[in-house]
Amino acid sequence: MAHPSRPAVPTDPDAARQERSARIAVTVFPLIMLAAFLAAFFWPATFVPLASYMTPLLAVTMLGMGMTLSVPDFTMIVRHPRPVVLGVCSQYAIMPLVGWGVASLLPLPDELKVGIILIGCVPGGTTSNVCTFLAKGNTALSVSMTAFSTMLAPVVTPALTLWLAGTYMEVPAGQMALSIVQIVLLPVGFGLACNVFLHRQVARIQPAMPWVSVVAIAGVVAAVAAKSQALIATAGFLMFAAIALENAVGYALGYAAARAFGVSRADRRTISIEVGLQNAGLGSTLAAHYLSAAVAAPCAVATFWHTISGSLLAMYWRLRGFPAGEDPQAPVRRLWERKGRDATLEPAGAEA
Repeated sequence: MAHPSRPAVPTDPDAARQERSARIAVTVFPLIMLAAFLAAFFWPATFVPLASYMTPLLAVTMLGMGMTLSVPDFTMIVRHPRPVVLGVCSQYAIMPLVGWGVASLLPLPDELKVGIILIGCVPGGTTSNVCTFLAKGNTALSVSMTAFSTMLAPVVTPALTLWLAGTYMEVPAGQMALSIVQIVLLPVGFGLACNVFLHRQVARIQPAMPWVSVVAIAGVVAAVAAKSQALIATAGFLMFAAIALENAVGYALGYAAARAFGVSRADRRTISIEVGLQNAGLGSTLAAHYLSAAVAAPCAVATFWHTISGSLLAMYWRLRGFPAGEDPQAPVRRLWERKGRDATLEPAGAEA
């Protein structure tokens, strides 16, 4: 018999295959991102031409995300709005302020400060869905949060960036909003439509789409790293420290917010990962087009750092499991009600 606090080994062949694919993804994806970053850093001239293809590369990634979505992912927002709304509000309230706080705290050049803030203002990334699955969180909630935050991004991301980073440099919020619609919403919507109306055909290529997406994001990372090589070389350590701090505080405050509102343990893990793990690839593309290569540099670093930290956090939670005898899907209120009933019944049981 398996230990009650440890995850059971999947017996269904499809579940086992999904588990194996997820493990490979969170192991290999960060390594690919890191390899792309290092290659572009040491041989920048080779990868600078990729900068001309950043928009289509990100659009391919968003198309792949859309193909993983379905109508139930959006109807869950209506059927179970509380954790979804809590998670998205936490993401857009916590991460931008954390980014601004870190940027204000550390002595970074203004352009790098804007990049740190922009990381906090973008929506959640698709890697969070895989990390949530491995962490034994609520994968359906993770997908719904990613979809919902992405739909809000054309309005929220430029507005927050303008508000928090506008004192450091001019932020063309209107142009950024239009760009997000073009390179995020349209590809996601097209991918969703394909999955709904051409589901059988999409199902055949779905296994390959995560790999196509990660290669595309690696291309974005390489392009930004190549163009910002000199800046990364001079401000590298402090910039890495800022990104790691922003990321860690995001995970912690996301979990704290979810716990304060009494959601289940599985949902707490999900919201924590969603809040801390951002779509930094989108930040890289927006910064490179509308701000500067220096602003894009922290976003490129965050792209692979978030996948590494998210993978490590997911594996920690998976190995830790859940308290014995506790339903990880039960909200705190239900657990307290159960403890109250158990406390009431205990004296009678003792007398018997």
